[in-house]
Amino acid sequence: MNEQDNYYDEGQDPVETNSSEQQEQPADNIAEELSAEEKLAAELAEAKDKYMRLSAEFDNYRKRTSKERVELIQSAGKDVISKLLPTLDDFDRALNAMETATDVESVKTGMDIVNNKFRQTLSQLGLKEMETTGQAFDPELQEAITSIPAPTAELKNKVVDVIEKGYYLGDKVIRHAKVVIGQ
Repeated sequence: MNEQDNYYDEGQDPVETNSSEQQEQPADNIAEELSAEEKLAAELAEAKDKYMRLSAEFDNYRKRTSKERVELIQSAGKDVISKLLPTLDDFDRALNAMETATDVESVKTGMDIVNNKFRQTLSQLGLKEMETTGQAFDPELQEAITSIPAPTAELKNKVVDVIEKGYYLGDKVIRHAKVVIGQ
């Protein structure tokens, strides 16, 4: 009976061991599930943190570039004005000279010099005048104010007179020419 007792004892122990193992496995599975949930929660928190930081960084970038763009525009205007100041000084001197001048020719010569200096400064800044007189009418570059009978057959549908000149800044039209067209 000893053997039977041992057999039953051994048989019962493994059953008991199995039941205790089964009880431990669900506990381990629960612990693994919690740790998996904790891992996912940690990953989610990390992803949210990365998203918030990236969002804040992008917002700062947008604000910085906007501020830089405003500063660039202001500094560009400052550069243009500083280049025009000597011409403004020349106009002031010409106006003062006109008040006391008795010779009209010297005043005309002085005004021509100032005008040429002003146009040269604008040309250096990229301003170009449109050549329109005698050219075919182009509605993308010119604005027709009126039309008159063409003085010659060659001027039909071409620009006869310019009321207001058009200008390019670089290759871009900044002001369309206002013209009279021959019909």
